Amino acid sequence: MNFFLENWILFAIAATSGGLLLYPLMRGGTGNGSVGTAEAVRLINREKGVLIDVAEPDEYAAGHAGGARNIPLGQLEGHKSLPTNKTLPLLLMCPSGARAGRAAALLRKTGYEQAMVVAGGTAGWREASLPIEKGAAKGADKGPDKGSDKGNSKAA
Repeated sequence: MNFFLENWILFAIAATSGGLLLYPLMRGGTGNGSVGTAEAVRLINREKGVLIDVAEPDEYAAGHAGGARNIPLGQLEGHKSLPTNKTLPLLLMCPSGARAGRAAALLRKTGYEQAMVVAGGTAGWREASLPIEKGAAKGADKGPDKGSDKGNSKAA
């Protein structure tokens, strides 16, 4: 009993740190809304997820995930290439993943509940041996056909 009384502060610290480690699990994930490349491919193929690259046009042209739409972060809010169906999964990426996190937060505020970041960005996509395309976005100024949210090709 003396041991517990003399070391009560250590037990309090251990209980607090354990609670902080378990908190994200109880909330339902890591809290940053990211998915791995395998989960991103599943969402694209099975749930009609839309892959959006928020890189600048020159970065996008240098190499991007196959089938990704290019909507630079600065032009994202209200862009005509965003799907009208706000329940579709939106998978956001950029070369490193940093801007994609800001884009996901912005889109969640505007009603896209399933806006999430592809972990690792374009580099992670490449490391997973998933298709990479080079060149500028085709019809970048035109946006998808009216009423269609299927402007995304299937991933691997």
